[in-house]
Amino acid sequence: MVLTQTRIAPRDPDKFPAAQLFLLALVRVAEPIALTSIFPYAWKLVLRFHFSSESDASFYAGLLIAAFALAESVTGMFWGSLSDRIGRKPVLLMGCAGTVVSLLVVGFSINFWMALFGRFLGGALNGNIGVIQTMVAEVVTNPKHEPKAYAVMPFVWSLGTIIGPTIGGLFADPVNAFPGHFSEDGIFNKFPFLLPNIICVGLMVVSILAGYLCLEETHPDMQPWSTEEDLKDTIAETPIFPTQSNQSMPAASLTQESYGTFAEVSEQPDEEWNVRADGSSVSKEGSDAGKTRWLTKQVLMLTIALGIFTYHSMTFDHLLPIFFESNRITADDMRTADLVSQYGSLAGGLGFSMQEVGFVLTVQGIIALIIQAIIFPLMAGWLGIWRTFILVTTLHPICYFLMPWLALLSPELLYPGIYGVLIVRNLTSILAYPLLLILIKEASPAPNCLGKINGLAASTGAACRTMASPAAGFLYGLGMQIHFTPVAWWASAVIAILGAIQAFFINRRKRGPTHKIRPVASYRFLNSQTHAACDEYEDIPKRTVHIRVQQGLDSGYCTENEVDERTPLTII
Repeated sequence: MVLTQTRIAPRDPDKFPAAQLFLLALVRVAEPIALTSIFPYAWKLVLRFHFSSESDASFYAGLLIAAFALAESVTGMFWGSLSDRIGRKPVLLMGCAGTVVSLLVVGFSINFWMALFGRFLGGALNGNIGVIQTMVAEVVTNPKHEPKAYAVMPFVWSLGTIIGPTIGGLFADPVNAFPGHFSEDGIFNKFPFLLPNIICVGLMVVSILAGYLCLEETHPDMQPWSTEEDLKDTIAETPIFPTQSNQSMPAASLTQESYGTFAEVSEQPDEEWNVRADGSSVSKEGSDAGKTRWLTKQVLMLTIALGIFTYHSMTFDHLLPIFFESNRITADDMRTADLVSQYGSLAGGLGFSMQEVGFVLTVQGIIALIIQAIIFPLMAGWLGIWRTFILVTTLHPICYFLMPWLALLSPELLYPGIYGVLIVRNLTSILAYPLLLILIKEASPAPNCLGKINGLAASTGAACRTMASPAAGFLYGLGMQIHFTPVAWWASAVIAILGAIQAFFINRRKRGPTHKIRPVASYRFLNSQTHAACDEYEDIPKRTVHIRVQQGLDSGYCTENEVDERTPLTII
């Protein structure tokens, strides 16, 4: 038979996908800015609506903040599954649009319940955490790039959580904050919290436009085989029919270069296989997300690990400013019958002012950015993904045990002690999150399951964040009543210890070398015994064969040296 083809050079897998990661970061950074801008004025918003007394306002402000995470935990899996069906990009843009609606509802709220509904609506319509994690996993095809790529989104999140509260605190209630620039008869006096939300809406619109115009779809089954970039890289093309021109290019050989050795080319339906080096199948239905058993034991254990980490990490974020602002309590202020009266300095906090707390939190944000941008890629490359994960998970309880003892330090040692504990905490927390995302990606049984798996992870994390703040607040209040505030900190340490123990039960059995065969190039073939002119081929049935061989190591948690191993694949 006569075999014709158009062969396209594969994209360089060693090239870091900087452009797409930048666009994902641009979409991502606007979201934490929008979601955290309410933090500075949530308490004032509750008081503004005369919904509760000042003593209870902090509780309702916590509900206002937690409403987003609660709704997100309910709908996260739905958005992840939807992205598996219709693509990542549409779901991502819908999530951004949902955030815009949420911001406007909160900005135009006339009572507490309307603001609470707006926050809940934003969480229900936004599944971007899991979708963005999936897109990062799909756009980064080289395991060597994973530490650097997976550090981008936490870095962007930290940056957004610094900018967001700044916008909320600076532009909330502008009539009173900037009396010379905003009239008391204007819209911002009627809706005092509208301005920061409008600013955040503007940032979200920029993200939506950038994502719509420039961001590529990453779903493996929803991309055109020949994009504009691919056509520029075409390196071999043979006309479908014979040509009389002496300058026609010879047909590319299927027995040379990366094609392997073919004794024959047989027609196969368009599908994807995962095969080992010996030709045996890894998963018969690996290309069908609907048939693949996606919730494996490994995925479940890693999701539990993510939930445990998210819970105790959120308790730290919730307790830190409360502990800093709580007044110091000495032994003279307590009842002598207290069980822990001999540890009088552990009965309260550090007695910081709001300005001091803000300064420390700013420094913590800078520490987090440095660790995400520099330390994480270096440690992941040096120790490997799995060893780094075990290390930071094991060290995590230390910071919870140390925090209450800061109250015993002298004034000249207090700030060095605070920053030392914050470095340990951020070193473990900032590294743990992207490491878990990488491990969850590697544990996915099939590429088409990744959206659903990340949706489950996002829902689990959101549910744990929802429970963490009320639980930590309750324990801290209990500690204040018995004059022993370490209760809340050490309870979080116990959870972190459970997470460290659970990590050793995660199955990290490496899978062997696998190779993916996917449809990529079209081959039209005719009866080789036919030597008539081109116009005589019109009545001859034409069939199309799609063949692509992609070699790679799918070994779960692998080191850099293991990634470079390749086993040749020969198709007979």
